[in-house]
Amino acid sequence: MPLREINFDGIVGPSHNYAGLSLGNLASTRNARQVSQPRAAALEGVEKMRANLQLGLAQGIFLPHPRPDRDWLARLGTTIEQADDALAANAMSASAMWAANAATVSPAPDTGDGTCHLTVANLRTMPHRSHEWQATLAQLQVAFADRAAFTVHGPVPGVFGDEGAANHMRLCASHGESGVEVFVYGRTGGAFPARQHIEACKAIARFHQLDPERTIFAEQSPQAIEAGAFHNDVVAVANERVLFAHEQAFADRDAVVAGCERLVPGFELVEVSAADVPIADAVTSYLFNAQLVSPPDGEMTLIVPSEARETPSVWAWLQRHLSGNGPIRKVEVVDVRQSMANGGGPACLRLRVLADPATVDPRFMVDAAKLDRIAAVIEAHWPQTIGNDGLRDPALVETIERARLALLNELDLAQLA
Repeated sequence: MPLREINFDGIVGPSHNYAGLSLGNLASTRNARQVSQPRAAALEGVEKMRANLQLGLAQGIFLPHPRPDRDWLARLGTTIEQADDALAANAMSASAMWAANAATVSPAPDTGDGTCHLTVANLRTMPHRSHEWQATLAQLQVAFADRAAFTVHGPVPGVFGDEGAANHMRLCASHGESGVEVFVYGRTGGAFPARQHIEACKAIARFHQLDPERTIFAEQSPQAIEAGAFHNDVVAVANERVLFAHEQAFADRDAVVAGCERLVPGFELVEVSAADVPIADAVTSYLFNAQLVSPPDGEMTLIVPSEARETPSVWAWLQRHLSGNGPIRKVEVVDVRQSMANGGGPACLRLRVLADPATVDPRFMVDAAKLDRIAAVIEAHWPQTIGNDGLRDPALVETIERARLALLNELDLAQLA
């Protein structure tokens, strides 16, 4: 089969809660200590995947991580029963659901050895995410075990921050052709940390054997970081020859555009001005943290959260674009409110992998019937609500661990337990 873009969505884990752990993520901070709804959140994610299948897209999954992370707590000399509130919250985080931070992916047409390369993200900036990479790497090694098709790398050394595909874009004439890879790094963001370091970007480009002449390193705008765009995918997204971005996304916008125009046949910039959509509205609505996809019908489609429809400046811009002759021909709205309340939109929930689906372990690929099975496990086992005051409750911990094991067993992936 030819190469296809596969969207791998993270299934929202049964420990999904609002601990407000992500400095610089305004939604996470704003909703700290609210009561979460893990079951509703996971079912929202399943429905998003179902909508992707209905568009004719290939769909995969990643599984929730072990929570609480007992191994991490043991390395800190404690247990979930004995940990203080802060450590318990960090050990219970379900943030691995945001698969855009799982890894950086360079497909076979771009790499020197003709395999698809994946480098697991170290996520070293935030304590609650810094211990994700081991469980993510274990899944990547199983899902992409075909060594003729994939090369899976461990993380960049933790001294340099790497947050995966959320700070990486690929542009090309069409998915199966050689592309241009754009790595976006940060330097500063006022009171907020820049999570992606240029040293990590350059290391990944070397791991993936990318052509230096077809690789762009772009600095994210400090104003964007300060406004709450903690990852590039909050202010920009690319698909095939189209770059959809806010005008304040990059520190040197003109250099990024010039590089893309020079290297990408038929390159088209779809830029949203601050006058039309203030960056605060872009961040609140997650207009750019959307999935920009190419369905089989050929009409490029933007999959946005319902918050985009509810933000007047954003919805007005989208309607104007659709009424014109721009490259984005359709907009689909999905409800991922539980994820949005914790700071992750539709793009956060998925990792794009260009590959022949037949080379992926089939246990990580889904169709409508498998989504029905996943939903049934969620309905039966996921907690309905979690309040942050009860994160160490033994009954809740047991429920969360049993729920994850039930899903692994249903998908014949108990080896990841």
